[in-house]
Amino acid sequence: MNIELRHLRYFVAVAEELHFGRAAARLNISQPPLSQQIQILEHQIEARLFARTNRSVSLTEAGKQFLADSRQILLQVEDAAARAARLHQGETGELRIGFTSSAPFISAVSDTLSRFRRQYPDVHIQTRESNTREQIAPLSEGALDLGLMRKTHLPDTLEHQVILHEPLLAMVPRDHPLAQRESVTLAELVLEPLVFFDPHVGTGLYDDILGLLRRFGSPAITQEVGEAMTIIGLVSAGLGVSILPASFKRVQLNEMRWLPIADPEAVSEMWLVWAKHREQSQAASRFRQQLLAAINGEFLSPKA
Repeated sequence: MNIELRHLRYFVAVAEELHFGRAAARLNISQPPLSQQIQILEHQIEARLFARTNRSVSLTEAGKQFLADSRQILLQVEDAAARAARLHQGETGELRIGFTSSAPFISAVSDTLSRFRRQYPDVHIQTRESNTREQIAPLSEGALDLGLMRKTHLPDTLEHQVILHEPLLAMVPRDHPLAQRESVTLAELVLEPLVFFDPHVGTGLYDDILGLLRRFGSPAITQEVGEAMTIIGLVSAGLGVSILPASFKRVQLNEMRWLPIADPEAVSEMWLVWAKHREQSQAASRFRQQLLAAINGEFLSPKA
C-alpha cells in the first residue's frame, strides 16, 4: 500500500464538496485525473469510499470513517511541519547555557536572558552555573550549547568570541587606609594580604588576576575560598583585600569599598564559547546574536 498525502487531500476535497467538479476546481486540477486518483485510492485501501449516481455523490460508511482519519492525519502532518519549522527557526527546543558566577551580574547577559525568554517562551532555557574549567568538557561533548566564561586555554574543539573587556576593581575593608583613596594600583595591592580563589576551583580569574599581581611582586594569599561571594564576605569582615570584575560591584556592603585600579591592563575578558565542529541550534544562534547586540548597545539596558 502506497497512499500519498495528495491522495488524502484529494479525498477530503471530494468528501467535503460531494461534487467532483467543485472539488477539482478547489484543487486547481481537472476532473478526470481527480476521479482517477480517487479510484486508485479506493483500490489501494480495498474499500468503496463514495456512492456515486448520475446526480449525486455521497460517502459510504467506510468513507465517513476514512474522512475522519484523513483529516486527523493531515492535521498531524501540518502540526509536525509547523513544529519542525519552529524548532529550525529557534522558536522551540532547548537552550543549554553554562556561565560563571559573575555572568548574571553583567547587565547585557541578564537582560538578554530575560528578553529571550519573553520572545521565545517555548524554548526551554537550562542554565548551569559552573566555573570556567568545568564548562570545557560539557561544551566539547555537546551537553552545553554555549558557555560564558573568563579567559582561559581552550582545546581545539572549542571556539570563542570576546564579548566584554571588563575593568577589574579592588575591594578593601571600609576601615582600611586604602579605602580613603579614589583609586589604587596593582603595586599597592600586591603588598596587602589577599583573599582569593582556591587554585583547585578552576576559575579563569585565578591565573588572570594573579598574573597581573605577580608583575609587581609575590601576592600573599591569606584566605583561599571557592566562591566570589565568599571573597566579598571575607573582605567585608576585614580579612584582607581582593580583586574581582566590575560586574560584582552590584553587591554593595557597608563594611567594604570598591575602588578602581589605575593600571590600564587591569581588565578581564568575558568569553562566549561554543563547540567548533558541532552544528549550533537556531536557538543558540539567536541567543548569541541578541547577546552581542546587547553588548554593543543595540538594546538599551534599564540597569545601565
